[in-house]
Amino acid sequence: MYDNHLLAAASVTTMSAGRLGASVAGVLGLIGVIIGGLALARPATRTADARLRASVALTAGLIGVALGGLVVATSDSGIGTGNGRGGAYVALVVGLVSIVLGGLVLARSRRTG
Repeated sequence: MYDNHLLAAASVTTMSAGRLGASVAGVLGLIGVIIGGLALARPATRTADARLRASVALTAGLIGVALGGLVVATSDSGIGTGNGRGGAYVALVVGLVSIVLGGLVLARSRRTG
C-alpha cells in the first residue's frame, strides 16, 4: 500500500537526530579549521599559544570526525533522505582538514620551541 522508501524520508523542515549530529560535527570541524588556519597564518611568537590552538584544532577535528563517522554508520538511508548522511560526509572532510592543520601547527611549534 505504501512505499517504504517514502516513509523513511524526512521533511525539509524536520531536524532529525542524524541532521543534528551532522550539523554539530560540521560546526566543530569548521571551528577547528578556523582556529588551525589562524594559528598557521600567524607567526609562532609564543609556542604555548600555538600549541593551545593546535590542540583545540586537533580536538575539534577529532570530535567532528568521530561524530560524522557515527552518523554515517548509523544512518539507514542514502544522501537526500533527511538522515544527515550528506552532512556527515562533509563533516568528515572538514574534520580531517582541521586535524591536518592542527598537526601542522603543532609540528611548527615544536620546531621553533
